[in-house]
Amino acid sequence: MLKRRLLTDVSLALKRQPAVVLLGPRQVGKTTLAQTLASKGKALYLDLESAIDREKLTDAERYLEEHADKLVVLDEVQRLPRLFETLRGRIDAGRRAGKGNGQFLLLGSASLDLLQQSSESLAGRVRYLELAPLDVLEVGTEQVALDRLWLRGGFPESFLAANDRESFRWREDFIRSYLERDIPAFGPRIPAETLRRFWTMLAHVQGGILNATQLGNGLGVKGQTVSRYADLLVDLMLVRRLQPYFVNVGKRLVKSPKLYIRDSGLVHALLRLTDREALLGHPVLAASWEGFAIENLLRVAPDGTVAGFYRTAAGAEMDLVLELPGGALWAIEVKFNRAPKLARGFHEARADLKPAKTFVVSSGADRYPLADGIEVIGLRELTAELAGLRSG
Repeated sequence: MLKRRLLTDVSLALKRQPAVVLLGPRQVGKTTLAQTLASKGKALYLDLESAIDREKLTDAERYLEEHADKLVVLDEVQRLPRLFETLRGRIDAGRRAGKGNGQFLLLGSASLDLLQQSSESLAGRVRYLELAPLDVLEVGTEQVALDRLWLRGGFPESFLAANDRESFRWREDFIRSYLERDIPAFGPRIPAETLRRFWTMLAHVQGGILNATQLGNGLGVKGQTVSRYADLLVDLMLVRRLQPYFVNVGKRLVKSPKLYIRDSGLVHALLRLTDREALLGHPVLAASWEGFAIENLLRVAPDGTVAGFYRTAAGAEMDLVLELPGGALWAIEVKFNRAPKLARGFHEARADLKPAKTFVVSSGADRYPLADGIEVIGLRELTAELAGLRSG
């Protein structure tokens, strides 16, 4: 079993806070991580999608009081919103009884609803952490593991499947389950086929500037409706909205965000790319690698990092800009080519941004200077370097 880097963060957070909320899409490994933690001490696990477990919480105050000596893990906690007031009472009672921290671990798949419910009731009592799919630092150092992660994505069952075909089938089932069961359960009344078409359109334009009107024309809906669909997929942690990075350079800057499907394996499944050969021959190749690299880097960026992309109307462009805590600026361009060539727009963007460091992430593993102040670097090495800032 692959060890998740977030396990340490969750353990530390439980020592410092009465409650920890662990967010992440379905099947990403939240339950496995929680059960790993629970196995190390006295703990109680309840799955709130189970009618039996929900029934146990009919008188939640009494039931939780009976288990006050345990870490209580509540999975899919947004299914029972009335529970949050009870949790606040139990946390305050635990503090009075001398058990301040490590009382509850709450797991959820829909960030917006869960954040709103928990922040209203548990202000000052909770820490939020996100468990994303597997990243390049969790799958080993072999190039073959990185290639498999890019093709199959980071959902553990997809990555660990016996072969590419089985992985592809798992991702197809995952997409179908979200569209037909999970999304309707969160409330939105969106036809599954319409949302699949939208999701697939995003895969075709992976990393593109959001043009709600154009997407709406393709779907036969209004731009406002497209924005609502995008909000939903962002809320479910399936799509990332990367905002433009603004600097005062006296130039006209692009103001609309980019949209990335966060898991590369889902991009490939939506486009029916079943193996590496199909991916290498598809027009989405470069955009897929760009999204994969950016997602891995953002997962390990230090808390407080401001992230965005830079683009001017005249064509200056940088794929990723990171303003690190303390103000240092990193400019990052992503190229699938192992011997990348940089366009004029890259150099213009670098002149505008004046970054402390500039990296070009290639699909290889070599690290070497390309020009004065510009380094070509492999994705795993840059991810490790950025993660080192987080832990340093």
